[in-house]
Amino acid sequence: MSADAQPLTASEDRQWATMSHFGGILGFFPSLVIYLVMRDRGPFTAQESKEALNFTLPPTILAVLANLFALIDGLGSIFAVVAALIWLALTVFAVKAGIHVNKGEPYRYALNLRLIK
Repeated sequence: MSADAQPLTASEDRQWATMSHFGGILGFFPSLVIYLVMRDRGPFTAQESKEALNFTLPPTILAVLANLFALIDGLGSIFAVVAALIWLALTVFAVKAGIHVNKGEPYRYALNLRLIK
């Protein structure tokens, strides 16, 4: 923790942990930023932002690839639907996790590769 960074209060810790999951609506970027910036300031934020990052990273990569393949003539519409379905699933799981974490309870995604240790 840097010299000017204060530890988070319990309320702030829960808030940042919640935002790391809700950020999954936008892919893995919000949880990555929260993990890198806030992990040393609150244990709940560190734990939950890492969980959110591990969950959102693979589907975000798949959605980006699907969107790139959507540019291909002929099969593009299939990949566009796949990308939309990935985003929809990511949104549903992120909101469900965010609501759970906002209650102050840790959340574990059923299918999570946990690439970041």
